[in-house]
Amino acid sequence: MSGPADPVLDLRDVHRTHGAGAAAVRALRGVSLAVRPGELVAVMGPSGSGKSSLLALAGGLDSPTAGEVRVEGHQLHLLDRRRLAQVRRRRIGYIFQHLNLLGSLTAVENVALPLELDGSRVRQARRLAAEALTEVGLAELGDRFPDQLSGGQQQRVAIARALVGERRLVLADEPTGALDSQTGEAVLRLLRRRVDAGAAGVLVTHEARHAGWADRVVFLRDGVMVDSTAPLPGVEQLLTGSGR
Repeated sequence: MSGPADPVLDLRDVHRTHGAGAAAVRALRGVSLAVRPGELVAVMGPSGSGKSSLLALAGGLDSPTAGEVRVEGHQLHLLDRRRLAQVRRRRIGYIFQHLNLLGSLTAVENVALPLELDGSRVRQARRLAAEALTEVGLAELGDRFPDQLSGGQQQRVAIARALVGERRLVLADEPTGALDSQTGEAVLRLLRRRVDAGAAGVLVTHEARHAGWADRVVFLRDGVMVDSTAPLPGVEQLLTGSGR
């Protein structure tokens, strides 16, 4: 009988300190987290607890002060810039809280961009991008520019960009923030479907009902992790930081 699959994302005793001396801020302190294929982990915690720092490290957007961040066995901080960019384009889908869409590109061009940068032919990349937009309910809006879309539509374009291709790790930073509850649920269903198909997912959220889509919930407070295997009773107390 085979054992559990190797983690897609593996954080090992990760520390991240911003600044130095008296002004130093310890965003993460000794965080370890393994996320395997087919697993969606929700990360919760009060504002300033280190959630965004954790995602930035997992996505290769930042480097740890100490410890290791591995994606499919690659130690991200040991890769040169070209190889790191390649891993991020091919392996990591990142849904940013602030979207980061390019205003000069249409929706389909925004979604296709990571594939084109990685060497895909334009026609193939645009076809896959159109399929991803269809999956998020924007099949008819591929030729629109971001400023011609509502906030919720822009959010779904960003989600399509993160899911296009064969991404093995999907990182989502409050992906339902600009969406109404019905559309937000549809987005979480898409994320869940991609994870069930074999990706690993990390969802940062402040809403317990969204964390309910996850297999496991991890709580951060003051850069320190408190792990749990399921949503805990009293989650609101953990989020507000009361009861210390």
